[in-house]
Amino acid sequence: MVAPKAERPVQRDLVEAARHGDHEAFEVLATNALDRLYSIARLILHDTYLAEDAVQEALVKAWRSLPTLREPERFDAWLHRLLVNACADAGRRQRRWQADVHLIRAEPAESDSSSALVDRDRLERGFRRLKPEQRTVVVLHFHLGLPAREIADIVGVPVGTVKSRIHYATELLRAALDADDRSPVIATNGRTA
Repeated sequence: MVAPKAERPVQRDLVEAARHGDHEAFEVLATNALDRLYSIARLILHDTYLAEDAVQEALVKAWRSLPTLREPERFDAWLHRLLVNACADAGRRQRRWQADVHLIRAEPAESDSSSALVDRDRLERGFRRLKPEQRTVVVLHFHLGLPAREIADIVGVPVGTVKSRIHYATELLRAALDADDRSPVIATNGRTA
């Protein structure tokens, strides 16, 4: 989501102040980005604790590397790149050290109808089938609404690669949803319905 133009000079001022060591300015920037960063990390990693660790790692790296940021107006994109890298690191560590899959069910913010819950569950199952790099571009594109060029900058790959990952991820999701539609429903007694 793009910040309104009136907020941009304020954010740039905060970034400039934080670049020069102002802890309070960085705290405001981090607090403003925290929910968005956690949401992105949670969607990419599918694990609450890994997502929290990735966000913390990204924010620590941001504080340490902030003096080297050349374009303060690109702070959000730079922070997203740090988060995506932290998510990739967390995913690699997770695969190396643990083969368990922890499924965390997100509680609905408001009461959903049963069909909405079924749809969300189907999408979640399909989303789990995506590779981490596919999940990353899907989250950045569909959840944050970022264009392919900006995603390419964040992820550090060519724009064509981003478009390809989005295409193949959506095809995989479609195939997963179609497979769910074709699979028989198992009743509680173990028989197909």
